[in-house]
Amino acid sequence: MINYEVTALEGFGEKIGELVFLLEHARAVTLDEIKNLSQADLDYLEHADDNSIGALLLHIAAIEKVHQVISFEKRDFNAEEYAKWVPAIDLEEHARNTIKGKSIDFYIRQLADVREEIMKQLHLRTDGWLYEGDCWPNGTPFNNYFLWFHVLEDEISHRGQIRAIKRRLLHSRK
Repeated sequence: MINYEVTALEGFGEKIGELVFLLEHARAVTLDEIKNLSQADLDYLEHADDNSIGALLLHIAAIEKVHQVISFEKRDFNAEEYAKWVPAIDLEEHARNTIKGKSIDFYIRQLADVREEIMKQLHLRTDGWLYEGDCWPNGTPFNNYFLWFHVLEDEISHRGQIRAIKRRLLHSRK
C-alpha cells in the first residue's frame, strides 16, 4: 500500500528523510504503473521518433545515476559511464535502436540498482549536505537539494509520458 503522508523516514535527517520519502513514493507509483507490461509494451513506438516506455524507464535510472555521481562524487560521468548511459540520457535515435528487447525485470533491476547506491549514500549525509552547492560549467549555481528535486520531477514527468503511451497502446489494440 502506498503512503500518502509525507514524513521523514527513519534513519535519515529530517530533510533528507522527507526527500527519501518522496523519492520512494515516486518510485512506488512508477513501479505500480509498469508492473504488468510485456516486452512488446515496453518497446512500443507509435511513431518512429517516439520514446518507448523501456527507454523512458532507463532514462529515469540514468538521470538518477548521473545525479548520484555529480552530488556524491563531485564529478561528471567518466568515459565508461558515459558510454553505458548516454543512449538513455539523450533519448535520441540511438536509444530507439538499442533500448529494446528487454523484459520488465531488466528495467526494474536497473532502477533498483541505482536507487540502492543512492540510499547508501543518503544514509551517510546530514541535512546540511542538501544545501551544499556548486556551479555548472556555465557558472549557474546549484545545490544538492535542487539536484534531487530534479530527479523527482524527471521521474514524475516521464511517468506521465508512460501513462500517455499506455493509453495509446491500449487504444491501438481495439
